[in-house]
Amino acid sequence: MSTKTYGGQAVLEGVMMRGQRTMAVACRAPAGEIVVHSEAVSPSAYAGRVAKVPLLRGAVMIWDTMALGIRALMFAANVAGAETKEEAHDATMPSTVMWTTIAVAILAATGLFFVLPVLAMAYLDQYIGSALESNLVEKVIRLTLMLGYMFAIGQMPDIKRVFMYHGAEHKTINAYEAGAELTPESVQRFPIEHPRCGTTFLLIVMVISFFVFSLLGQPPILIRIASRIVLVPVIAGIAYEFIKWTGANYHKSAFIRKLMAPGLAVQKLTTREPDLTQLEVAIAALKPVLLAEEPRPVVEAPAPERVAVGVAAG
Repeated sequence: MSTKTYGGQAVLEGVMMRGQRTMAVACRAPAGEIVVHSEAVSPSAYAGRVAKVPLLRGAVMIWDTMALGIRALMFAANVAGAETKEEAHDATMPSTVMWTTIAVAILAATGLFFVLPVLAMAYLDQYIGSALESNLVEKVIRLTLMLGYMFAIGQMPDIKRVFMYHGAEHKTINAYEAGAELTPESVQRFPIEHPRCGTTFLLIVMVISFFVFSLLGQPPILIRIASRIVLVPVIAGIAYEFIKWTGANYHKSAFIRKLMAPGLAVQKLTTREPDLTQLEVAIAALKPVLLAEEPRPVVEAPAPERVAVGVAAG
């Protein structure tokens, strides 16, 4: 079993994989071939001074992950829009609109999942007698919005395919961490859930937010809204430390596996069983990362006639 940990993200017709120093995105181009882009990334999120500071490192890691994820999504969109093989192979990882996209995404998520429930409570609090009950109702509304959103987008055909690639990403990482051969047939037999999944992370954020916000009581509406926004990085930092600890001990402790069971169950909303061709893409994304970070025979480079690889300095 590998002692290193790797993470990933599903994108349009593809998968992004990331290690401590390298990332790679593999996408299935319209013509059918797999296009792979790999590049070095800054190791500061893992090895810098901030990486040694609990809670703070979680916020930095999440920001770094979001930035890389948005770039991977843009690369995938470029590959999907290519009309020829040459255009697909020449796809780049744009960054010009990345920060605007990230800002909009953060504002939208904060507004929908944190501010909107508070606005609902501004009306419902007149019927609620205690701060604990108020925060509990707010949590139920927030959780319902999150789960409902995941379920709703999961009914869209294009998103279903993205969720299949999400399942392929999980299976591939599970297979590698178990020391299995990285072939589609071998990877297919591994679980579709993974304890370090971002979906589970979001559920943990929701649970932790209930306990943190309950400590604030039942303040006026404007202070309540401000507290939800300001404390998001703090809550995310706590959630990161929790998922980091549980992920490291998941296979060692039956208690932790039971503790994480609800989080793994929620992953059914954002994952689907992948087919062998999607597993092939996920494996193609992981191999360049492994080759760069811990060379070993199992991670030989994909055949050049099937995969085009571009390397850029990060």
